[in-house]
Amino acid sequence: MAFVVSSGQLAVTGAGVSTGYAAPALRAAPWEYAEIWRRQPQVRTVIGFLSRNVAQLGIHTFRRLSDTDRERLHDHPLAVLLKEPMPGLTLYRFVERMVSDVALYDDWFGIKLKLNGRLRILPVPPSLIRPYGGNWIVPEYYETAGGRRFEREEVVHIHGYSPTDLVAGDSPIESLRELLLEAHESAKNRAAMWRGGARTTGVLVRPPEAPDWSPEDKRRFREMWRSFTDGGGAEGGTPILEDGMEYKPVGFNPEQAQYIEARKLTREEVSAAYFIPPPLIGILDHATYSNIKEQHAHLYQDTLGPWLAMLEQEIEAQILPDLDDSAGVYAEFNIAAKMRGSFEEQAAAASTATGGPWMTVNETRARNNLPAVEGGDALIVPMNVTQGGLASPRDTAPDAAGAPKARRAGAGRKADVRPADLGTAAAERDAFVASLVGWTERAMGSLLTAAGAKDDAVPDLIALWAAGSDDRLAQLTALLADHGFRMAQIGAWDVLAGWNPDGAGWTPEAMLAWILAAAATHAEQHEEAAREAIAGVQEEAAAEWRAELAAVGASWVVAARARAVTAAQETRSFGGFDAASASGLNRKIWRTGGRNPRPSHKAQDGESVLIDDVFSNGLRWPGDGQGATKEIVNCSCDIEYTMAEE
Repeated sequence: MAFVVSSGQLAVTGAGVSTGYAAPALRAAPWEYAEIWRRQPQVRTVIGFLSRNVAQLGIHTFRRLSDTDRERLHDHPLAVLLKEPMPGLTLYRFVERMVSDVALYDDWFGIKLKLNGRLRILPVPPSLIRPYGGNWIVPEYYETAGGRRFEREEVVHIHGYSPTDLVAGDSPIESLRELLLEAHESAKNRAAMWRGGARTTGVLVRPPEAPDWSPEDKRRFREMWRSFTDGGGAEGGTPILEDGMEYKPVGFNPEQAQYIEARKLTREEVSAAYFIPPPLIGILDHATYSNIKEQHAHLYQDTLGPWLAMLEQEIEAQILPDLDDSAGVYAEFNIAAKMRGSFEEQAAAASTATGGPWMTVNETRARNNLPAVEGGDALIVPMNVTQGGLASPRDTAPDAAGAPKARRAGAGRKADVRPADLGTAAAERDAFVASLVGWTERAMGSLLTAAGAKDDAVPDLIALWAAGSDDRLAQLTALLADHGFRMAQIGAWDVLAGWNPDGAGWTPEAMLAWILAAAATHAEQHEEAAREAIAGVQEEAAAEWRAELAAVGASWVVAARARAVTAAQETRSFGGFDAASASGLNRKIWRTGGRNPRPSHKAQDGESVLIDDVFSNGLRWPGDGQGATKEIVNCSCDIEYTMAEE
């Protein structure tokens, strides 16, 4: 087949294409798509979900200035057109119809009009317009139901894929036609059962040995029974059954109707045809708080993302060329507003990005309709945020080389002598373990209490757990920081005792920023471990959920014990490192400890490196939070510091 360009248009010549080729408009549909939309609630639900979620985003117009910069255009002809495509037609209704038509027909048509010198777009239902003539690539023209002819350049035609041509799409409804027809026939059958079988509430049974009734006896009994049933027995009368007759109720079996299951199956199949996760349209059989939250997060990426990209590119290809000043201009759906997360998530991200608090006291008070206070216009810098050291209050596992260190020996005041209440490393570690284990047991006990004592269906455990998340993190961070600070001082004095007994130039307060950040890291990790385990119980929704939740609590307590030992080792090692740096020591030596040391730790026993370097296992010291988990959990090794000539 040959392709020929003539007068700027693409024509086709060759076998299989005749001059009388008629481009198909809408594929033949014995049951019109519009009627399916009106009569099938599942189709209407799914298409409505798509169109409403896309329409509510809004479209912004931009001009690209460079690969890294752009500007928002408010007065550009495209922005003005999208704001009001037709007089009285809002952007929401315009996009809603566009998405609905494409979802239902796989075609959307809009006629370009000039009103008062401005370009306008009139949406036309696909049942009222169709392409004619041309070839399998492009039609010759479009014609409305009233016989009005429009040239290709006057029509915006958005369509999907068809295996036979490039002119129009094939509706997804075609792939659902048999299923929808089956659902329609099933509904008719169920309605017939309700009209017939469901009306019969019981029957009268007369024993075979009863004497024959005369016509008069039959008439008399029929009238008696009819007078009773017509009145519904409301007057308190009692029917008289003769000759051993019995009344046997006949109940209609709802399971035979399969009403709910059939409708649910149809909705699942329709949602699958449009690539929509079932929980988003009300099918909650296997839904949990966790997976619904994740599916909502992916809604504008995986479900609606292809739709948004398609519509943006069609606007740029079919509408933008008719407008002035279109160089570098493009339209984009305002998906950023939906992807920003909750207010808490946005606030945390903003704090991390800016390196500290990002709102003043008075700005916060204004949001809560409170008057300004004196001195409330300056940003507060918390003590755990230092320029050039810890980047923000949310930083985790900071690099000790960049953390604020104590001054070198002789560079400043002497530290106070070692506090007597510090005790030994072993005693403080045991206290650390007892505190974290006790806190963990109380936290899980509170969840079990909140879940209730009845053995009924599993409650919303994730919601119960999330309700106290902020308080738990604050308590846990404080607990870890308190024990960690004491362990860091013990580690520091272990080094100072041999190299700088007076602690000249060293101060424990310099370690606070690092200790607080490390505590926050461990607190978040400990909390997240519990949340994931609880989510597993929620998803399984087993009958023995209470026993499973108790098992999760027991595992969390075991994890708390290991975390306390690891955190104690980490903070003690950091304290020794900080004191060694302040005392002018420049080398460190790995000393393997414990009954069953790891092979990697045993192999590096006696290894010596510069004080700011890492050992061969990737750690700066035992329990280093920047190392691999397998290298730090329950590590019992130690570090020696020395002064070597450089």
